[in-house]
Amino acid sequence: MTSDASVPSSVPIAPESSSNPSPPAENGNGAEPLLERDQQVRLKSEGGKLLLMLPPEGDLEEDNPASTLTWNEVSQQIRQRLHSGERLWQAETTVHLIARDRLLDGRQLQEIGDALSEVQLRLKRVYTSRRQTAVAAATAGYSVEQQSSIAQINQSNGDTPQALVEPLYLQTTLRSGADVQHNGTVVVLGDLNPGSSVVADGDILVWGRLRGLAHAGAKGNARALIMALQMEPTQLRIANFVARPPETPPAEYYPEVAYVTAQGAIRIARAIDFYRQGGSDRQ
Repeated sequence: MTSDASVPSSVPIAPESSSNPSPPAENGNGAEPLLERDQQVRLKSEGGKLLLMLPPEGDLEEDNPASTLTWNEVSQQIRQRLHSGERLWQAETTVHLIARDRLLDGRQLQEIGDALSEVQLRLKRVYTSRRQTAVAAATAGYSVEQQSSIAQINQSNGDTPQALVEPLYLQTTLRSGADVQHNGTVVVLGDLNPGSSVVADGDILVWGRLRGLAHAGAKGNARALIMALQMEPTQLRIANFVARPPETPPAEYYPEVAYVTAQGAIRIARAIDFYRQGGSDRQ
């Protein structure tokens, strides 16, 4: 989830090259085999931030259930990496968690955040392909990017995914600094506070006050909609079109819909009027 637009682009960050050898994981007599590289927690310094990359969950489980790391093993690896002799960071460096398909709940995210705090690091953003993890991270106040595994594979090859994934439902208020990115529709049962942002390839529906930045149709879909019970945005974007709120707030608020007109401008209409007219002014 940050309104901090300088955080990485919406393309998921690829793991570091496998040319860097994996550290050994042996028992006392050296008889235990080495862990596969993809089964290890990894740290990587990139662009002034630190990437904390967790091992995947689903693929390994299908191939070999015995090789899938438990949460306790992952947590232990995280602390071992953070307290090892080699430090890749300065104090107060922000950390982006690359969770991939690993399912994390609020307690586990808190455990990761606490482990980072012990070494003066700050968890800022979570990348995940699991909707439950995205919801838990957003609820905990972290910036989130949730994408399907297929979308991640396509984007890593330079392609744009053609189909939207299932909607992301968040039952929380996004505080200042929170940023949610999703390649489908985003539904927020709560408020978007000033300084927060939601970027969606599909529509954005805020069942509350929209007072932050909302960008729908982020991959160029000008037919996307932004809907809110109370529309007070700092900025609205639909595809490549941008609109700012009027300087004078309205006398009263009611549910509204923002859309792109046939003339190529963002217009805000009362929801009841928009659906009564069937959005006839759209492209």
